[in-house]
Amino acid sequence: MKVVKSFLIVSIAIIGFSFSQAAAQNFAPAAKPSKSIDEQVYRKLKGLIHYNVFDNITWQVNGNTVTLTGKVNSMGAKREAKTAVEDIPGIMNVVNNIEELPPSPFDDRIRIAALREFTSRGPAQYFGYPNPDVRIIVEHGNITLEGYVSRKSDSDLLNVLANGISGVFNVTNNLVVGERKF
Repeated sequence: MKVVKSFLIVSIAIIGFSFSQAAAQNFAPAAKPSKSIDEQVYRKLKGLIHYNVFDNITWQVNGNTVTLTGKVNSMGAKREAKTAVEDIPGIMNVVNNIEELPPSPFDDRIRIAALREFTSRGPAQYFGYPNPDVRIIVEHGNITLEGYVSRKSDSDLLNVLANGISGVFNVTNNLVVGERKF
């Protein structure tokens, strides 16, 4: 009788232990999915020290190669962007096609006037530091607006304000209405 009782206790303990392990496996937290390379590139570029409202960098991922494009006014932003993206695991090659805009007091005056006009008379929420939704690219007196706005009316207003800035020859409005992916 003692042997049967001991056998029963051991059997119940083993069965109970196996169920608790199965239950523990079912409730174990799933491994966090890794961020996509696009999202990692976005996060790296967003954190650049020399990247501001007067710079615009875009990228394309093709396998383990990232191609950077755009235009920057900030000295060091081109080199800093390439270095930051090279640190992403899985990236083997970075093609840096970012164009550095030439120094120009004329363009600098337009940049400052545009930012002042947009934040005082327009939708200022798109120009927050450190990563504005709208970028102001000024080259040889021409303004290009890049980025994202939530309403078409905001895009139209920024376009009208940019066209009213003294010394501006042309405005190209590439603003996308909608939210950024990341």
